[in-house]
Amino acid sequence: MAKVGKDDFVNGFVPHHNHGSVDYTSVEDGHVHQCLDVTSPAIQTQDGNHIHYTEGYVNFENGHTHHYKAYSSPAIPVGNGMHVHYYDFYTTEDDGHRHRVKGVDQPAPGNK
Repeated sequence: MAKVGKDDFVNGFVPHHNHGSVDYTSVEDGHVHQCLDVTSPAIQTQDGNHIHYTEGYVNFENGHTHHYKAYSSPAIPVGNGMHVHYYDFYTTEDDGHRHRVKGVDQPAPGNK
């Protein structure tokens, strides 16, 4: 496979890619956590699309942290040969509460 740069248009599916994201959780119990994430490599679905798995911990804030495990939506083309994924999940309950994390990850090569 030819080398692909971050600005190259790529038609189709690019195997072995992942996505990063930087988001904040919902405000619960008067605070938020930052969620820095890198997904697993692409997992192809039966319909020819793909998803990503992710798990980790939100940053330590307010004396505690939260764990999460989640799958993304299928790929969403955003133009210029790139795509993103939507995610919407809840962290574990710690210190008597949990947080919601939702948004889109950073674009990656491939429009499928």
